[in-house]
Amino acid sequence: MKLVRGAWKLLVGIKDALVLLAMLLFFGALFAALSARPNPRGIKDGALVLDLAGVIVEQPAEAQLSFGGDNGPREIRLRDLVRAIYAAKDDKRVKAIVLDLDSFAGGYPAAVSEVATALGRVRASGKPVLAYATAYTDSGYRLAANASEIWMNPMGGILFSGPGGSQLYYKGLIDKLGVNVHVYRVGKFKSFVEPYTRSDQSPEARAASEALYGSLLADWKEQIGKARPKAQAAQFLAGPGAAVAATQGDIAAANIKAGLVDKLGDRTEFNKRVVALVGQQSGKAAGSFNAIRYRDFVEANPLPTSGDAIGVITVAGDIVDGSAGPGKAAGDTIAKLVLDGLAKNKLKALVVRVDSPGGSALASETIRRAILEAKAQRLPIVVSMGSVAASGGYWVATAGDTIFAEPNTITGSIGIFGIIPTFENSLKKLGITADGVKTAPLSGQPDVVGGTNAEVDGILQAGIEHGYRQFLSRVATARKMTPAKVDSIAQGRVWDGGTAHQIGLVDRFGNLQDAIYEAARRAKLDPAKVHADYLEKKPSWFNRLVADFGRKDDDEEESAPSGDAFSRIAQQRRAIFAQALGDVRRLASGAAVQARCLECGGFVPAAASGDDLTLMHIVLARVGL
Repeated sequence: MKLVRGAWKLLVGIKDALVLLAMLLFFGALFAALSARPNPRGIKDGALVLDLAGVIVEQPAEAQLSFGGDNGPREIRLRDLVRAIYAAKDDKRVKAIVLDLDSFAGGYPAAVSEVATALGRVRASGKPVLAYATAYTDSGYRLAANASEIWMNPMGGILFSGPGGSQLYYKGLIDKLGVNVHVYRVGKFKSFVEPYTRSDQSPEARAASEALYGSLLADWKEQIGKARPKAQAAQFLAGPGAAVAATQGDIAAANIKAGLVDKLGDRTEFNKRVVALVGQQSGKAAGSFNAIRYRDFVEANPLPTSGDAIGVITVAGDIVDGSAGPGKAAGDTIAKLVLDGLAKNKLKALVVRVDSPGGSALASETIRRAILEAKAQRLPIVVSMGSVAASGGYWVATAGDTIFAEPNTITGSIGIFGIIPTFENSLKKLGITADGVKTAPLSGQPDVVGGTNAEVDGILQAGIEHGYRQFLSRVATARKMTPAKVDSIAQGRVWDGGTAHQIGLVDRFGNLQDAIYEAARRAKLDPAKVHADYLEKKPSWFNRLVADFGRKDDDEEESAPSGDAFSRIAQQRRAIFAQALGDVRRLASGAAVQARCLECGGFVPAAASGDDLTLMHIVLARVGL
């Protein structure tokens, strides 16, 4: 009988292996077939459609199969979008650019500004740029202001919010639950820990936020004014109630009166306007214009590969320990990419593109040390700050020879902290206590069920203070300042790029391409004869297959409208609950010692992680909402 059972198990194993092999062959053949089609597809005359249904990011996360869960908004890579817009400006096949902002989820101010600048240059070249949305958000209008025609659904409207808003504080809940949150920090402006220790914002954090948000708002108003002088955006932002009341509650009419919008019409009317510019699509219904798909156009305009290679390493997303895919700045992963790039590629210089609010101090130092290996090989190191390069992001930036940023880059936040929650009081409420034998002061410490003792508290606080001194020393050496001078502008305070330039944390203004040109110049190369070699993990065939399934066919309908002005505001705010759940998850699972920025998280309201959104849906379902 044992022999029969053994033979049966062997046959079942062979069967499972054959099924697995067949599945692999099937998906491999499917992927090969999809890859074999003309790539890119032929580009014909028409309008380049930029359907920005998602959020603009520096580095999208890998595509994942979703079975009923919510992976969050679609992520649009900034460098691809900007490259496509500039290519469209000079491509005679592109007769116009159509900017579909109906489901635009936003982006950090610096990223949105870079796209807006590119659109403005297309318009200045004489090529039409037409924008459409049911309702525009602040960041959406920042883009639309650079269009030659702004269209809006008459049932929609624009209600500007301005930067800022409510931040959740958990101290009251923590006290009710009996959780003891042990915080070890340096810096009176290091506000990331405040939601766990206070029920409101500290005066220092409020002053820093007011300065940061005020600067970003001033830049928004200035750029809108330059792009669209007739738009009374600042006045509408300051007094929307009076403006809407003057039109008896017709928000769209108020927008027209304020010069914010050129035309009111539904999507069919808008499409007919585009048809008049680029022609009717053959064999399609009236109002179907000749369209060039964004993804096809990006593939038709790949990154250049000729000339000397300037390495570009991207540090985007939360800085975390260990390894991770794109969209997170994992210390070990990025360090390996840098070291492999130095060993395998003939790099002439290295550009470090930082777009991160920080995270693990250990991972930040791991990345910094890998970059120093490039410096040891006498490669010029140029740092390019994207939308945000704060806390751990600035720690990484100290490895550079020079730092580029945008005026509305969010940076600084030079400070570190540690958080350890313990649950001794929570357990006592349930009648559970903890006891045991300790043979030394640190036996069982930090004790999450019995509480920390004075010995470990003192050691951890001393360790945080030592880490802060290390941070100050790295910045002082890199910026050629005294530690005392750095301390006066550090203390965990967040700065906008313009102010950071004034106080010496940034050297020059410029985007990623400017940083690449500077790296070429420092390497004594002709900037016109170099190309960017991005040191990043290439997507696997499975990830490419998943991403390819997400491509929209030419005959698919446009993305669904996102609703009126009130709906857009509600969509922006609904991620706050998901963020709260994510804060709890990160508190429980994040690195104990972190350099992270709280103020950096309030600019992309729709960008809560897929995990946070899924957790939110589960909780809402459990409570019947």
